[in-house]
Parts: sequence; structure tokens; C-alpha cells
Amino acid sequence: MQPRMTDYFKRTQPGLKALIEFEKALRESPLDAKLLHLVKLRASQINGCAACIHLHVDEALKDGESHARLHMLAGWRESPWFDAKERAALAWTEALTLVARTGAPDEIWAEVEAAFDPDERAWLSFAIGAINLWNRVQIGFRAVHPDLAPGPQARAA
Repeated sequence: MQPRMTDYFKRTQPGLKALIEFEKALRESPLDAKLLHLVKLRASQINGCAACIHLHVDEALKDGESHARLHMLAGWRESPWFDAKERAALAWTEALTLVARTGAPDEIWAEVEAAFDPDERAWLSFAIGAINLWNRVQIGFRAVHPDLAPGPQARAA
């Protein structure tokens, strides 16, 4: 696959800087780092963003997530390795990532309300929106795996 552009981050510096600052804010949010990794990875799997999948697996492993749980993420509903909070977050991730199909159902929102406080619900929804933006940009420009990218390519997503 040939990248469509390789300098898009350079061309959008003010926007990129804002997104990177938002990612920093997400890391400082009340959401657990491992939960954020699961959300980012699950959305990236659904969207088929190889560059983001590569990045978020690497980051999750560095933050102590297990290989087994990462391998099981696509089948989280059938696995006992995800707790109620993670299940609510993953269901909400799927609902918002596929929002044109799902309409963000009330029954999934009820699971989110039961598992997260209001601040966490807000941050979770913004985190899902952010990873979907990163996925769409990376897919649209045909970004390759960061370790295979020609020249410097940001690993910001």
C-alpha cells in the first residue's frame, strides 16, 4: 500500500498540536490508562486502521497490558477477562464507532452510566471520538505501520 501523503502532520501543525494536547489531557483524565488503550485499540480494529492498531498494541504492552487480553479484545463479549467497566466502555466504543448503524443505543448508555461517573462518561465519549478521528486520518492518507513508514511519521494517535 502506498501512502497518499507523508507530510500531512507537517501541513497541519496547529491542528496536530491541538490533538496532541488533547491526547495529553486524556492521559491525565480520570480514565485508567489500560482502559484507554482497550478503547483505542478496539475502535482501531473496527475501523481497520493498521497504523493505529500497531501503535496501541505497543503502548498497551508498555503500560502492562497482557498479550492474552489484547489477543482476546475482538472477542471481548465471549471472554471472562474483561470486567463490567471495561465491557461498558467497549460496548460504547463499538456503538460510537459505528454510530451511523447503531444510533448510540440507550441500553448501552445505561451500562456506561452504571459503570462510570459523569466525568468519566464525558472523557470516555471524547476519547472514542478522538481515536475515530485519528483512524480516519491515518486510513485516508494510507498511513503504514510506524516502523515501516518512509521517513519520520508521527506516532501521535
